[in-house]
Amino acid sequence: MNNKNNLIDLDKKHFIHPTSPIKQQQEQGAKSVIAEGEGIYLKDVDGKTFIDAISSLWNVNVGHGRKELAYAAQEQMSKLAFSSAFSTFSHEPAILLAEKIAEIAPDDLNAVFFTSGGSESNDSAFKLAHHYWKLKGEPKRHKFIARKKAYHGVAAASTNATGISEFREMGGLHVSNFVHVETPYEISTSEAVASIRDMIEREGPETIAAFLAEPVQGAGGVIIPPRDYFQEVRKLCDEYGILFIADEVITGFGRTGKMFGLEHWQVTPDMMTFAKGVTSGYIPLGGVVVSDSIHQVLKERSTGTLFHGFTYSGHPTAAAVALKNIEIIENEQLVQNSQAMCKVLLKGFQKIKEDIDIVGDVRTLGLLGAVEIVKNPETNERFSSEVNAAPKVIDALHERGVICRSVTFGGTDIICFAPPLTINEAQVNDIVERLHDAITEVREAILV
Repeated sequence: MNNKNNLIDLDKKHFIHPTSPIKQQQEQGAKSVIAEGEGIYLKDVDGKTFIDAISSLWNVNVGHGRKELAYAAQEQMSKLAFSSAFSTFSHEPAILLAEKIAEIAPDDLNAVFFTSGGSESNDSAFKLAHHYWKLKGEPKRHKFIARKKAYHGVAAASTNATGISEFREMGGLHVSNFVHVETPYEISTSEAVASIRDMIEREGPETIAAFLAEPVQGAGGVIIPPRDYFQEVRKLCDEYGILFIADEVITGFGRTGKMFGLEHWQVTPDMMTFAKGVTSGYIPLGGVVVSDSIHQVLKERSTGTLFHGFTYSGHPTAAAVALKNIEIIENEQLVQNSQAMCKVLLKGFQKIKEDIDIVGDVRTLGLLGAVEIVKNPETNERFSSEVNAAPKVIDALHERGVICRSVTFGGTDIICFAPPLTINEAQVNDIVERLHDAITEVREAILV
């Protein structure tokens, strides 16, 4: 077996890490080399245990080490590990998973196109929307409205939909079909909706295919919209005949205390993308669910082949794991647990805000949460970027055995949380206690 130093050397030499500082990796090595996981915990090769307070990448909803999912994969692989779904071939796991997702999805979202993950799901939604409008005789509807601070993936189209400029600038693959409007963060619903209306009028309603939004912006800083925002967005889309695509990649499968995030606002999109929590990260899988009306147009007006698909669309082993994962979510009432633990987490965050004078807004929706670090909570004045307040808290948490992530772009210092939905009250309180200590330490360091 390789020892830690050998693994780190090999890591530096051969492994280009996603969304990571390459120079830091080369100079300092991997931050941790994770060896195993159980429940909400991860353990590295040195035997140190961490609380996975971000579910790795917002996705390990049922927790680590679920042997039921390993057995589901083993059983399916023993029968049929892979079979293509191209050219109308099919297989039982994908059929049953599509049926199950239609059952739990909102209202009339009943037809599913499978992908390998969230970026592919959003790219697929854009292509399906464009194809839909061509079939409807409106080919000029080829533009998409997304929001600033949004994260929709890093494939070609989804990168352009992402409202975080750093992702778009890295690849340089700029696509003119995407425009960005204000998000309801520190502005009102009316201002945010007016931003959408202004963009529609500026670009021309006849050119807009769809509006795309995460119910809660995850990578943007766990931005929870005002109560009436999505109702107004839905009205606006209907007014202009624009499709509404909900990106539920992070918010789906119980994360927010509902099976899907938009259910909090009693709004049904025309398309819904998903990934992450559908398999709790145990195997890559994603997809797009479309409404009956869209599916009907595709069935009635399409001719020839739908020239879009991935090798692993409807992967039988991934579908089998997803079915077992959803069964666990339902049988263990993890959606309800997400609701209950939301209250415990928020209470803990509010106590930290009361105790420490560099804590600004705190918020939760289900087991999505955020704590903002500010220089002055009264005025919301932020620390300068040179201070690196949030990254310092992340490092202090890591020393205390907690893994989570920060958001620092746009002048913000936000600590984000998304622990597995299996977490209990004692474990939530443990996270809160360690967070309290970490922020206290950072405060003393930056206010000297």
